[in-house]
Amino acid sequence: MNPSVLVSIPHEQLEEISLPSVSNVCKKPQRGEDFSILQALLSKDMTLIFIATVSACGSSVAAIDNLGQIAESLEYPNHSISILVSWISIFNFFGRVFSGFISETLMTKYKLPRPFMFGLTQVFTCTGLLSIAFPYINSVYVASLIIGFGLGAQTPLIFAIISDLFGLKHYSTLLNCGQLAVPLGSYIMNVEVIGRFYDAEATKIGNVKNGKGLTCTGTHCFSESFMILAAVTLFGAMASFVLAYRTRDFYKGNVYKKCRDDIGVTQSNVELYSVDDRNNEHKKITDDRSK
Repeated sequence: MNPSVLVSIPHEQLEEISLPSVSNVCKKPQRGEDFSILQALLSKDMTLIFIATVSACGSSVAAIDNLGQIAESLEYPNHSISILVSWISIFNFFGRVFSGFISETLMTKYKLPRPFMFGLTQVFTCTGLLSIAFPYINSVYVASLIIGFGLGAQTPLIFAIISDLFGLKHYSTLLNCGQLAVPLGSYIMNVEVIGRFYDAEATKIGNVKNGKGLTCTGTHCFSESFMILAAVTLFGAMASFVLAYRTRDFYKGNVYKKCRDDIGVTQSNVELYSVDDRNNEHKKITDDRSK
């Protein structure tokens, strides 16, 4: 039998916790290193991520929230709404899987910045929004497929970009700050854009349907609002492309170098002792003391 092995890992000294100062906030580390929370939130890169997320993800979520009403205004059958919800969920999953391994492959093999992939998914989502702005036969089905896939593809890219640029030390906090942009963008697009334009069109027609109040029927109900959503999403894509340009040199290097170095340091600090060696060492110390 092989002797059992004990693993001894030395305790590292805890870092002193200090309050953030103006000099520390202004003196930002290199991309890929561990940023403090304020350093990351006040950086230009995080601002671009926030703009892209508010614009693109917010528009996509707002579109998904209104797909049922869109189908009703275009006089789709009632059972089509459940189909649209299923399609969104299915292709949202496919989008998450696709963007995960495709962006990783493009980054590791071709040194393509991950924000560039983020921007491409947003441009792709624009086609789904335009399918609602300029409807055609079964365009809502096509839009649900594209928007669901696009939103799913954007979600893991946000997580990966934040970890790539700002490190993992405060990743959980920075991730939640980045995700805050999604409900914020969705609220703005839902209330200030889609809601206002729909109410204006419904007021012009003055239809009251099944006690639901003013309703709008026709292609014009969501046409203008979704043209605005497509333009806003395209603006978010431009912000992503600017971020890709800013980080092109960083992604040409070894993005995972710091993580591998940290793993190497941890492994070098691990000492392995067999139980027999440990007992022999203890016996030797006891004999020396008895002498």
